[in-house]
Amino acid sequence: MTNPAERLVDLLDLERIEVDIFRGRSPEESLQRVFGGQVAGQALVAAGRTTEGDRPVHSLHAYFLRPGRPGVPIVYQVERVRDGRSFTTRRVTAVQEGRTIFNLTASFHRPEEAGFEHQLPPARIVPDPEELPTVAEEVREHLGTLPDALERMARRQPFDIRYVDRLRWTREEVEDADPRSAVWMRAVGPLGDDPLVHTCALTYASDMTLLDAVRIPVEPLWGPRGFDMASLDHAMWFHRPFRADEWFLYDQESPIATGGRGLARGRIYDRSGRLLVSVVQEGLFRRLDRL
Repeated sequence: MTNPAERLVDLLDLERIEVDIFRGRSPEESLQRVFGGQVAGQALVAAGRTTEGDRPVHSLHAYFLRPGRPGVPIVYQVERVRDGRSFTTRRVTAVQEGRTIFNLTASFHRPEEAGFEHQLPPARIVPDPEELPTVAEEVREHLGTLPDALERMARRQPFDIRYVDRLRWTREEVEDADPRSAVWMRAVGPLGDDPLVHTCALTYASDMTLLDAVRIPVEPLWGPRGFDMASLDHAMWFHRPFRADEWFLYDQESPIATGGRGLARGRIYDRSGRLLVSVVQEGLFRRLDRL
């Protein structure tokens, strides 16, 4: 299995080991901690496997409690909190080596017709994704070559990411920059037709670039890091159906960073400008020279 999109689908295909208990793989990678989007996506799969298929998830609220260890399986324990006529609620606890590392509450809603609909339009007009370079192309253009580590990462990356604004490479370029970022994203290959897989794949992707908006006024996104950062909590609201293997625009901003924490908000649109998903996350930021 060489296609990163296929590997993502396989990563989200949990093993059922008991009623409402599932086990997920955690790939062995050269990372300090398990990627938060992976844990959130797998936890949402576990919740969805215990619900009726006609009720898509409409929101999730999660806390990252401890860093997970790469290469060690994660067990997801699902609590059936409520099964109502319109809403279903599940609570998921992720356990690794006997310790809780993450918990999530997800709500599922039977689709209804409200009789009215509105949304704010996207904040700005952006180029189409085909007009923008990939991250690898930008790095190669700037450095004249693509470092081996980045090339290996690009081959494993399940999402094609294209920054709307060109990457900044020096501290002078980030001075006085607005804490905003926007990227086009889509899975690098087909994800099948299961709506739950697309929802969980997008949940995975939602944690990849959101905290960029916090860092942009402080340091270049690519290059030596001055801060250690970690996701603290994560919330999503799913407004409309979508496919994660089709282009979507992830518009991100950070309204505040203070006290070692930064808040980021994201809005995910399809190519026609329809708002699909809203995201909010807080991250922990600590200066590396003080660790």
